[in-house]
Amino acid sequence: MQSPPEFLLSAEDRRAILGYARDSVHAAVLRTAPPVAPAQGAFRTSCGVFVTVHIQGKLRGCIGVVEAVEPLSASIVHCAAGAALRDPRFSPIRAEELSGVEIEVSLLSPPAPILASQIELGRHGLIVAKGHRRGLLLPQVAVQHRLSREQFLAETCRKAGLAGDAWESDEVSILGFECAVFSDHSELRRED
Repeated sequence: MQSPPEFLLSAEDRRAILGYARDSVHAAVLRTAPPVAPAQGAFRTSCGVFVTVHIQGKLRGCIGVVEAVEPLSASIVHCAAGAALRDPRFSPIRAEELSGVEIEVSLLSPPAPILASQIELGRHGLIVAKGHRRGLLLPQVAVQHRLSREQFLAETCRKAGLAGDAWESDEVSILGFECAVFSDHSELRRED
């Protein structure tokens, strides 16, 4: 499985990406023009990306793209706006909540077939697909919820609208990917 080149990002690049995602969330909520896309470095690359928004430690939105069709800067704008306003699990973020926004960005490697026995919790994210049904969970979900490999597979199946044991069927595809994950909290810890 190929790792995204973004695993080699500098601390400055990570902070710039987080700042750009934060500015994109603010612009979406305030209904202003999105921030001007940086023209250099990691922003010109293409890879899958998820933007996750927490407010006071609670998940308020997570939207992403698995396969990049545009530069990272454009994907971040779209995903940040989606996480802030269009995640169907949550109400849209309001302007008065912006001061409490915490950002996490996950940059994805290209998905590749993976056997259930090869899944490493905390390292691999999963995509389970059958026909038009598709579910995705980022690698950090397994760690945050203390899931076993089988539970992680079952939850990914449920996200696809399938039975929890559907991953055992030959008709179901399992794809794995890796992520470079960084957040406001992780960047603060790096500075200490």
